[in-house]
Amino acid sequence: MDLELKNKVAIVTGGSKGIGKAIARELACEGADLVIAARGFQELKKTALELANESGRRVIPLKADTSDIGQVTRMVNDTISNLGKIDILINNAAKPGGQSAVPSLNEITDNMFLEEINVKVLGYLRCAQLVAPYMMQQRWGRIINISGMAARNSGSLIGSVRNVAVSAMTKNLADELGEHGINVTTVQPGLTSTEATSETIKRRANQENLTTDVVESSMSKGNSIFKLIDAREVAYVVAFLASPKSISITGDAFLARLTFSVPKKVTISRSNKNWKR
Repeated sequence: MDLELKNKVAIVTGGSKGIGKAIARELACEGADLVIAARGFQELKKTALELANESGRRVIPLKADTSDIGQVTRMVNDTISNLGKIDILINNAAKPGGQSAVPSLNEITDNMFLEEINVKVLGYLRCAQLVAPYMMQQRWGRIINISGMAARNSGSLIGSVRNVAVSAMTKNLADELGEHGINVTTVQPGLTSTEATSETIKRRANQENLTTDVVESSMSKGNSIFKLIDAREVAYVVAFLASPKSISITGDAFLARLTFSVPKKVTISRSNKNWKR
């Protein structure tokens, strides 16, 4: 299916590695020109060259920290200067969940909490605020906010709050910007296989005195398809949402991993048809 992304212009924050890089690759291979932004410029340059050579599209690396409004402003202005317009914004710049120990209630500090909110919530909002006028002017745009399964699960207080906030922001932006031809959606990946996953698996295996195969199998069992979702598979979802084909979808959250549990024993009472465990 042709996603009609040829000659569209996209900004992908957090685009140098992981899910962001996979999204950038998919958009470029579908014909879009890109700005990829992140805080580490050396890796950005390497990724931009790799994706440009692979896709034949323009991929411009811009160093930007989305916690700083000045740097976000410069990123947007440089995109307009180099590529002439902004059709798509992929908000992805944030610290991935699950890569460090989750702090307990007593361990959470104001600075720890506010830093997460400043980057993932306010950072996304800053980018949306600055690209929206260009999208409104052309009466077309797509904003996709990469959130996480912590919006639906417990286990990380900070992770849940920041991801729920992203989902709420998405719905508000969708309602406000819809009349201008701008669709806003959220994608909520669970544990996703990226270039860093093998190291995560090795670390857990060492900590728990298990083999890497056992750890990977255990991680996969939290997924209804019994495999780790690959970053490319998240990118396929995002590319569709970024395309004109997604015209009827806005304000919604999409899971890139479905979790489920199976009760040990389930019976049905024929008298009242209620489920009993």
